[in-house]
Amino acid sequence: MQAGFEAVIGLEVHVQLLTRSKMFCACRNEYGGIPNSRTCPVCLGLPGSLPVLNGEAVRMAIALGLALEGRIQEHSGFYRKQYFYPDLPKGYQITQGPVAVVEGGQLRIPGDPSVRGSGGGIRVGIERVHLEEDAGKSSHDQAAGSSCVDLNRAGVPLLEVVGAPDLRSGQEAYDCLKAVHRLVTFLGICDGNLEEGSLRCDANVSVRRPGAPLGRRVEVKNLNSFRFVKQALDYEIERQTALVERGEDFPPETRGWDADRGETRSQRGKEAAMDYRYFPEPDLPGLVVTGAEVEAVRAGLPELPEVRFDRFIAQYGVSEYEATTLLQSPAFADFFEAAAGGGRGRQAANWMLGEVSRALNDRGVGIRDLGLRPDHLADLIRLVEDGTVTLRSAKEALLPALLGGEGTPEEIVRRLGLAQVSERGPIEDLVRAVLAASPAQVAQYRGGKANLRGYFVGQVIKAGRGQVNPQLVNEVLDQMLAEK
Repeated sequence: MQAGFEAVIGLEVHVQLLTRSKMFCACRNEYGGIPNSRTCPVCLGLPGSLPVLNGEAVRMAIALGLALEGRIQEHSGFYRKQYFYPDLPKGYQITQGPVAVVEGGQLRIPGDPSVRGSGGGIRVGIERVHLEEDAGKSSHDQAAGSSCVDLNRAGVPLLEVVGAPDLRSGQEAYDCLKAVHRLVTFLGICDGNLEEGSLRCDANVSVRRPGAPLGRRVEVKNLNSFRFVKQALDYEIERQTALVERGEDFPPETRGWDADRGETRSQRGKEAAMDYRYFPEPDLPGLVVTGAEVEAVRAGLPELPEVRFDRFIAQYGVSEYEATTLLQSPAFADFFEAAAGGGRGRQAANWMLGEVSRALNDRGVGIRDLGLRPDHLADLIRLVEDGTVTLRSAKEALLPALLGGEGTPEEIVRRLGLAQVSERGPIEDLVRAVLAASPAQVAQYRGGKANLRGYFVGQVIKAGRGQVNPQLVNEVLDQMLAEK
């Protein structure tokens, strides 16, 4: 961003809930399926059909509200938000208003030092979290000049998390969306799959000179990846800044992100609240949430990511960056903790963030589908610690065999002969053979070229197939090199 300007950003995150049925009917809430097969008169908006509120969706809303430190409202209601689009079969969307089930709240994220001038976390305000139903999904075939609508998604339960305009950069928007994603997945209320649309984001952005009134607001719609959120907002901030600097006016509008072109593109003028002609939903009674219901949900909350983050740092001695990465998903964090018992937290973190993450990336799978058990990883770490196998053997032979399902670590070590050689005699033979095969290098080393020592160590380790005790190799090598 150019000097003398600041961005003002607020996110609206749409969280698709993991209920068994849709928001107001008994149709299955499940991704995919034959197009338009998971529909009924209620989610199609046929005359005479009546909605019934999904109680599990309400409980999930309360859970998220508590996690965000919001105010759970005893009384809230539903409105009809009317607009016409092919994927909205009723011609209106049932959403909450004017009071939402959750009002207020906050979320902790890292601050962006490039715009705030210092590091440290910040608290992003949450204006409200409200229940609503999803629309269907349109797909467009430009080559054929046709569009299709699948209404399987119509009526799926959503929570819309409306953030305050507290963000000041694309990076902070990225971090905020990450924090919402982490929270809803750890609560178990959303699978967080951005590619399937389980979690989507709209961003409202304007630019101004610090202290000036808010600038002209533009909404960037349907950002379905963390990377696109940052890229789209960075682009939009620069676009608006350039327009303001030139003194050019621009309309409040809705824009979309064109990832291929790397730019936002105008879609339509920005609607005002009056354009939606809100009025109370006549077929649903007001929502009443009792104190007992709130406390029942509170009692069932898991350890929240923010609390777990602080505990990982204190308990396992990892850095903030490492704790954040270990908390990339509930399954990954649980796997780490299961492997970190017996005081091996630091080593387990190294393996999880190193070799295990590399295997996940190479195979393109999640931790549950990797084929590795946490107790097997713990045993591997123990075998390295007690000197049964070398670190090199563990990485190059033992871990791949575990991923291939070839048995327990101990069985694989026996079958493949991976046990570390720690007897002095065999190591002396290896060192003697390497020195005998390298007379020129030995002469240069004794002549003062000390960096050749690493060459000798490498040759001995290689000759021993990576299974020789490196401490003993160094000890024997130093002794023989000192001999005349």
